[in-house]
Amino acid sequence: MPIAVLLSGGVDSSVALARLRALGYRRLTAFYLKIWLEDELAHLGECPWEEDLRYCRAVCRQLEVPLEVLSLQSEYLEKVVHHALAELRAGRTPSPDIWCNARIKFGTFYQKIGSEFAGVASGHYARKGFDGRLYWLLRSPDPVKDQTYFLCHLSQAQLARALFPIGHLSKAQVRELAAGYGLPTSTRKDSQGICFLGQIRYPEFVRFHLGERTGPIVELESGRRLGEHRGYWFYTIGQRQGLGLSGGPWYVVKKDVDHNVIFVSHRRHLPERSCNRFVVAAPNWIARPPQSEQLLVKIRHGPRITPCRIRRLDNQRLEVTMAEEDPGIAPGQFAVFYQGERCLGGGVIEAPVAAEISA
Repeated sequence: MPIAVLLSGGVDSSVALARLRALGYRRLTAFYLKIWLEDELAHLGECPWEEDLRYCRAVCRQLEVPLEVLSLQSEYLEKVVHHALAELRAGRTPSPDIWCNARIKFGTFYQKIGSEFAGVASGHYARKGFDGRLYWLLRSPDPVKDQTYFLCHLSQAQLARALFPIGHLSKAQVRELAAGYGLPTSTRKDSQGICFLGQIRYPEFVRFHLGERTGPIVELESGRRLGEHRGYWFYTIGQRQGLGLSGGPWYVVKKDVDHNVIFVSHRRHLPERSCNRFVVAAPNWIARPPQSEQLLVKIRHGPRITPCRIRRLDNQRLEVTMAEEDPGIAPGQFAVFYQGERCLGGGVIEAPVAAEISA
């Protein structure tokens, strides 16, 4: 069956392609999705996609797989970037990589290639299971590299068509395979940050679109002005780095969007705001809604996963209570739910719930 392979120029997607080739797949076509934003690249003097594309061509040449370059820049701008900027303007913390996967890599791309390809493979650290009726998204055995968090908004139809050839491997094993295959990407460093930015720093991207607006940094408890910031959209709740303040540690605990004020404290969260309870809006369940209220949750990508209890407030909202506190809960982040090795899906955090103050 013909398989489309998403190739980024990195080691993970390269090994995914090489593994399919080694497993006997012959009808393979690699696709490089051009989602770089030309205005940003020209403004910042960067052109990272050219290097990525060189690696893609070298890998495909070695493996004798055809490569197609597909431009999805306008779709990415409309479906991911505009949403992220709107969230930043509202003082929230967006998750553009989640929308990129659901709306672009496994969304618009699926539409572009139509039914010509039976499956779409990627270099994500995730696995897929099938119980005879439903497909399930499963965690990678490498807890640090596991990328199911970023795939939480896939639909059942999207997951059914997806293939994860390296999902059962650790990063060390992927590097070892890349060296064994002699791939040009075997020693290439991993990309960091948001999928379309490459070497461009996230603050530079935000500055290009939203500019800077100086405002005060104020100590929450005393009201004392400690310094200045460049615009509330550069900061997220729980942030410690990049404040430029002495006498720390200082944490961002509140943002006044209307007046462009950042409030900081030596404490990591507001006493009147719970740091283990929050509301999630419009959760996406990849297979089906969970029957149990006792689940596991991640509120950011990484190995930390916390037991939680969910309570349905209505058809579109959940209240989540975590067994452990996390002072970095920020509106706009995704809460992603798990049951054992299964990633069930996730939704956007609306707001922390008011803390219950004991008498």
